[in-house]
Amino acid sequence: MFNTPPFFWIMAIRILVGAQWGDEGKGKIVDLLSAETDYVVRYQGGANAGHTIKFDDKKIVLHLIPSGMFNGNSKCVIGNGVVIDPIALIDEISEVENLDVDLKDRLYISSSAHVILSYHKVLDQVKEKNRGSDAIGTTGRGIGPAYVSKVARIGIRVGDLLDLKTLEKSIQKNVKDINKALEHVYSEPTLDAKKILDELKPAIEQIKPYICNTTQLLHDAVENGESILLEGAQGSLLDVDHGTYPFVTSSSPTAGGACAGSGVPPLAITHALGISKAYSTRVGNGPYPTELHDTDGEKLRKNGAEFGATTGRPRRCGWLDLVALKYAVRLNGLNELALTKLDVLDDFKTIKVCTHYELDGEKTEVFPLDVEQLERVKPVYKSLKGWNTSSRNIESFDDLPELAKEYINYLEEYIGVSFNLISTGPKRNETIVR
Repeated sequence: MFNTPPFFWIMAIRILVGAQWGDEGKGKIVDLLSAETDYVVRYQGGANAGHTIKFDDKKIVLHLIPSGMFNGNSKCVIGNGVVIDPIALIDEISEVENLDVDLKDRLYISSSAHVILSYHKVLDQVKEKNRGSDAIGTTGRGIGPAYVSKVARIGIRVGDLLDLKTLEKSIQKNVKDINKALEHVYSEPTLDAKKILDELKPAIEQIKPYICNTTQLLHDAVENGESILLEGAQGSLLDVDHGTYPFVTSSSPTAGGACAGSGVPPLAITHALGISKAYSTRVGNGPYPTELHDTDGEKLRKNGAEFGATTGRPRRCGWLDLVALKYAVRLNGLNELALTKLDVLDDFKTIKVCTHYELDGEKTEVFPLDVEQLERVKPVYKSLKGWNTSSRNIESFDDLPELAKEYINYLEEYIGVSFNLISTGPKRNETIVR
C-alpha cells in the first residue's frame, strides 16, 4: 500500500510523460504522487485527453483539471501550453466540486493558455470528415484547430476573456474568415459570432476567479524549493514532432514540451518519469507494429477494459513494443518508469514482447520516424512464460509471482531504466512502490 514516497521524491521537480501512444495510466500515477507534491501542472493538450482516477470507490475522468486534486492539497495548475474549452472546463469543475473538493486556492488557470471556441470544434469535425479514408482519427474537440490559431497568431487567450469588448471583436473577425471557408470550401453552414459569445459568457464568469499569471506562480515555487509535478497528456509516440506524424496530436507531450507549456526552466527539472502499460494500446489511425487482430488482442481489450475515457472508442491492443518504448526513454531522458496494468496479463500462458523490427529484410532496433517505413516493419518477438495467477492486492515486488518478476526484470534489462512503480489494479492503493 502506498504511504509516504521514498525520500528522493520529496522536493523534486518531475516531468511525468506517457511513454507509448497515450492511455498509459498517467492519471492514476499523478494522483498517487500528488499526496507529497506542492504543485501539479498540466502542460499541454486539451479536453481530448482523459485521465481516469479511482479512489474510495469513486471514479472520475479528468480532461483539463490536473490529476492531483484528490490526494493531498496540491495546487493544481492548467498551464499556458494547454488549449482550454471554457464550457467543458466548467462542467469538469462541477464534477470535481460534487466530490466535495473545494477548488478555492487549489485551481489556477494560466492567462496565457489559448481558448477553444465552438468554431474550432466545427472546423475539426468538418476537416476530419473531408479527409475521408485519410482521416487522422481526432476526437473532434477542436484541439488541432485551436493550436493552428495559436501559431497563426489569431488565437484568443484566457486572459482575453476578461475584456468582453475586445473579445467580441476578435471572435467576429475570426468567424468572418472561418465562414468563408465553411461556405465556399466545405459547403457547410456558417456560424453566428454573437451566439458564440453569448454561449461563452456564463463560462467566463465561472472561471474568472481562477485566472492568473501561472508562470510567475511556478517561478516562485521553484525559488522556494517547492515540489512540482508536470503532467503530460497523450503519449510520446503522438508528439507532433517526434511521433508517428501525421497520426499525432497537435502539441508536444514529451518532456521537451513540459517547460514550454508551463514556464518551468529546464535546469530546474530533477526527474523524468515515464508511464508504460505492461502491453500496448493505441486509439485512432496510424501505424502500430505490434497490434493484434486475434483472440489475444480481444483478451487484452476485455481484461484491460480498453475503451477510450474521452471518446468511448475501443482501443487497438497489442504486445509491448520495446523498440518504441526504448525510443521514448531516450527521447524524454527518462530516469524512472512506472509499469501499469500488470494484472491484465495475469491469465496469459504466453506473453510476447517485441525486441526488434524487421524492415525490408533487415533487423533493426531503431524506431523509424518515417510513417511509411513504420507501416512496413514486422515485429520480432521474444516469448516469455505467463505467471497464470493473480497479481492483484500484492504490496511488495518480492511477493509478485516469480514469472511476473522475471517479466519486469527482462523489460528493465532491455530498456536500461527501472520500474519504480508497478500498478496491479486501477485503484490508488493497488500500486507497488520499489
